Amino acid sequence: MSISRTSFVLSEMLPAKNIDDNLPTIGTYSAPVKRRDYEWQIVWRNVLAFVYLHIGALYGLYLMLTGNVKLWTPVFAVIFTILSAMGVTAGAHRLWAHRAYKARWPLRLVLATLQTMAFQNHIYEWVRDHRVHHKFTETDADPHNARRGFFFSHIGWLMVRKHKEVFEKGVSIDMSDLEKDPIVMLQKKTYLVVMPILCFVLPALLPVWLWGEDPWTSWYVASIWRYTVSLNFTWLVNSAAHIWGNKPYDKSIGATDNVTVAICAVGEGWHNYHHVFPWDYKAAELGNYRTNLSTAVIDFAAKYGWAYDLKTVSAEMIRRRVLRTGDGSHPINTKEDFIDDHDHHHSENPVWGWDDKDMPDEDRQLVEISHRKRE
Repeated sequence: MSISRTSFVLSEMLPAKNIDDNLPTIGTYSAPVKRRDYEWQIVWRNVLAFVYLHIGALYGLYLMLTGNVKLWTPVFAVIFTILSAMGVTAGAHRLWAHRAYKARWPLRLVLATLQTMAFQNHIYEWVRDHRVHHKFTETDADPHNARRGFFFSHIGWLMVRKHKEVFEKGVSIDMSDLEKDPIVMLQKKTYLVVMPILCFVLPALLPVWLWGEDPWTSWYVASIWRYTVSLNFTWLVNSAAHIWGNKPYDKSIGATDNVTVAICAVGEGWHNYHHVFPWDYKAAELGNYRTNLSTAVIDFAAKYGWAYDLKTVSAEMIRRRVLRTGDGSHPINTKEDFIDDHDHHHSENPVWGWDDKDMPDEDRQLVEISHRKRE
């Protein structure tokens, strides 16, 4: 999962805080450069919420480790986490943010419901932030710019007001496709009412109703621990998968392929591939589902006609890119065929997905589309 693309509830911002020496830094990880033209404006409501969530999650973990919880409660929490993750990965990320495939309205409705359960902001805002991340990755316009360090790209970006360039360049992102989707717009209108019920109230009440769990325990295990863990797994795509890992497809970008993140984020950790080919519905070059459960869900939906026009990258296109710009870690590389081309061209405006107007016609022609169906 960039998967992306994730954020906490946006709050009213406090007045700017003057900071002289404790300013954010940008630049390479080895030699950060001090920025004196941008001041942090801390969103204290979010800071306090995150403190509560993480303390509560530790308490929920304590309850589980000490046996003060019924067996089915953590099992339920894990299942709920995976289901809600599908709403983010297969839904907000691959379907709506990248247009990597299309979906009939029943699947869109299911995915929107699951994404609401995940509480990472409504689909419209999630997609807008994620498209900006891809279009202006690792610049000041990137909401969770990894060049500002692990903490900022993981959670810190949600504790401060966004950089002004996120807003200024964000207006250039085309969101008309989502504005035409009635399910997305209905979720946006009802989000503040429906989200608390699906993300917190029901997960806490169901274990109490169904197998007699203690309400206090259920709240801290099935709601708080589950939600906090799911957030951190998603955030790893923004942080760890932009810092540690291999770069088989393009060694010049920050995004990496990280198998640990792929497992935690149900398939979203193959991030070097994903930033090179954001329109691929698999978000990875894989032949199985072991580290990409999200792809399995989309393939299953396509089998029964709920998903269609699944876009993926041809083997030849992958081979050319690996040999031209990869770091040599891809299995197809040998000493004889590896091309160390330092002069290859990089687009000044990376594409966010299939409908991006800057996507080269040559790339569009080489994309393979399966399960074609008429609208």
